[in-house]
Amino acid sequence: MALPKTPSLFRPLSFSLLLFILFVALRTPLSFSSATISANFSISGDRQLTSKGGNFVLGFFSPPNSTKYYIGIWYKKVSQPTSVWIANRETPVSDHTKSELKLSDDGNLVLLNESKAQIWSTNASISASYTVAVLQDSGNLALTDGSNPSKILWQSVDNPTDTWLPGGKLGLNKVTKQNQRLISWKSSADPAPGIFSLELDPNGTSQYFIQWNKSVSYWTSATWNGRIFSDVPEMNENYNYNFTYVNNRDESYFTYSVKYDSVISRFVMDLSGQIRQLTWMEDLQEWILFWAQPKALCEVHSLCGSFGSCSVSSLPFCKCVKGFAARNQTEWDLEDRTGGCVRNTPLQCSSNSSANVEKDRFYPMDGMRLPVNAQNQPDVGSAEDCASTCLNNCSCTAYSFGGGCSVWHGDLINLQNQYNGSDSGTLYLRLAASELPDSTSKKGTVAGAVAGAVAGLVVCVVIVWVVIWRRRKRRMIHAAKAVGRTLVPFRYSDLQHFTKNFSEKLGGGGFGLVFKGFLPDSTAIAVKKLEGLRLHGEKQFRAEVSTIGTVQHVNLVRLLGFCSEGTRRLLVYEFMPKGSLDAQLFQNNSMVLDWNKRYQIALGIARGLAYLHEKCRDCIIHCDIKPENILLDASFVPKVADFGLAKLFGREFSRELTTMRGTRGYLAPEWITGVAITAKSDVYSYGMMLLEIISGKRNSEQTEEGKATFFPTLAANKLVQGDVQRLVDHRLGDDVNIEELERACKIACWCIQDDEISRPAMGQVVQILEGFLEINMPPIPRSLQILVESPENINFFSDLSSNQSSQTRSTICTGSQS
Repeated sequence: MALPKTPSLFRPLSFSLLLFILFVALRTPLSFSSATISANFSISGDRQLTSKGGNFVLGFFSPPNSTKYYIGIWYKKVSQPTSVWIANRETPVSDHTKSELKLSDDGNLVLLNESKAQIWSTNASISASYTVAVLQDSGNLALTDGSNPSKILWQSVDNPTDTWLPGGKLGLNKVTKQNQRLISWKSSADPAPGIFSLELDPNGTSQYFIQWNKSVSYWTSATWNGRIFSDVPEMNENYNYNFTYVNNRDESYFTYSVKYDSVISRFVMDLSGQIRQLTWMEDLQEWILFWAQPKALCEVHSLCGSFGSCSVSSLPFCKCVKGFAARNQTEWDLEDRTGGCVRNTPLQCSSNSSANVEKDRFYPMDGMRLPVNAQNQPDVGSAEDCASTCLNNCSCTAYSFGGGCSVWHGDLINLQNQYNGSDSGTLYLRLAASELPDSTSKKGTVAGAVAGAVAGLVVCVVIVWVVIWRRRKRRMIHAAKAVGRTLVPFRYSDLQHFTKNFSEKLGGGGFGLVFKGFLPDSTAIAVKKLEGLRLHGEKQFRAEVSTIGTVQHVNLVRLLGFCSEGTRRLLVYEFMPKGSLDAQLFQNNSMVLDWNKRYQIALGIARGLAYLHEKCRDCIIHCDIKPENILLDASFVPKVADFGLAKLFGREFSRELTTMRGTRGYLAPEWITGVAITAKSDVYSYGMMLLEIISGKRNSEQTEEGKATFFPTLAANKLVQGDVQRLVDHRLGDDVNIEELERACKIACWCIQDDEISRPAMGQVVQILEGFLEINMPPIPRSLQILVESPENINFFSDLSSNQSSQTRSTICTGSQS
């Protein structure tokens, strides 16, 4: 039976379709679908290569604020564009549509620019008949022998740029003397090699250095102890990574792997001069910082360049000192501060000015970290002579006199304000006279005329001022009386007056500095100046603060009012005369908190947290529970401070706290492993703090038979052994309720369980402390068991419990949970 004829209309169309499919098959080899570059395939324009599992992409990209193009590898499953490797970081192309990444005739992978000139190559010695480049799901681009894919001729992980991926090497090839190092970007828009690098010590001391300009080392990992680097406790294998150090005749290097495929993590030599470990949080669509070194940005050598000053309590961190401006503001805005700052006005000494021009003068800068390379002047015995010594030398740019005379010549680097280290002091910066108020110049007729006019207005101004002051005082007294009924919107000028221009500093933290003040009725207040807060709209800020103000409990610090003027955001709290819990526990006070006070403090804190977690309309997760955030009133009643600020700061909180302050000793494991944060994270922090209340010492500062030990480990074991008496602060002697002590130790060990499901809710903690619920013997947390089995890991836990300010991987939560 004959088949029916195909209508003539469809016959030529089918033939054309077949020709098209054949053409595509010839033009698109199978290698594309298997994430490879072979002889008949290249990358050009917007064409990209995707790894087999869809983890990474290879192609041309352009950084933000840049018009140049680079061949690079970036994450495909991460919504924020994040590159991990760049081929031509020093030689970008202008037209990526005419540029091409391909295999050359000798088998190497090469990049040709728009003029078809070779600007990058793998430069491998190849004897294979043909090669293939494969983009692997690990983010590694491997050039392999086409006939033997297991034979790798070159790979990107052995040639890192600024990012260290799992499986990559950082080390030294002892044969070729090649040092595999991480080098920062030049700026946020330019991936060219910057001035900061991380590399293994070429002298064979098995430690890593972060260097500035390949010459000054300003951080070291300390040596390898067989398991971790001593100053990098985060390497402990209890978490997401397996670290390996290899040292043989041919090479020494360090590598790591991720335990869980679901974790997306990377180490980056950041252009800020810090080595950072970041983890991608899918629910937040953000990179969260887990670990950074140096811990404080201001510890980075020459972070702000010449005549730039660093501040840990404000953003941006770097500012030019008085009389100076950024050499290149565009580069400065892109975080490239290598050019530093330059004078607004040349010094008179170095100019050909006439003799009538006033000489240079000095600007005093109090509380500064003094620059290095000071030249001491032993023969100068007074501050006046020290100033003259500097002024008489045209190259002298600053001096300081603190028992002896020190002068500096040329550029000043590593300046830091609000600094209280041993090398702090008052720095007198040399400036042109026109940069400073002129108190001695003679203005003759003009000055006299102005003085006469001012004298004529003084009486009127004083009268008007008195009237305004009286009205203002009445209004401030009315505002003070209103405290207790509603939040008071204060003026910034009022808060300046209440605090005597913020002269008495009480303390500070990741959210800002706190100052003591008094309302007109003599009520003491604590005023917190919020730093690094993203600029909320007036209405939004007031709404969020109002929400915090409605949360009132006897164990929560009460918010009295706020200020929102322009970019200024301040919060006014009730003043706590006994200060913070850490000051009462850890400092050398003449009075030691007795056991009853400690137990009531622990119970009060639990009640406050239970209220935040369970009694508010929305669950408020504090995110930063530690002794520093527990304040005590005159009767030692504890009050939880800084609650709700995580919500107020929103997602910016994760950046601000990481780049400012935060104590990692109280973080639950989920902060490190990337699991979503819940109220149980506060429970873990409470448990760690409860152990410190019991012992009266930091968890990392405990000793057992003359040896340093991590106190939670000791507590868990002594609890199991029934020997809790040895855990209590020795200063209390026998004046301790053993039943309460055992109950508190059990609660603490339940709170610090690795699995949040095993931890009690804060409401249950309150009932147990009150004696209404019985509590069973807790198991020793897995992390503490590992510590017992491997005592060398103590450095890891000691660091986690240290009270030092650190760049932690900060909060994932926004401070509230619907």
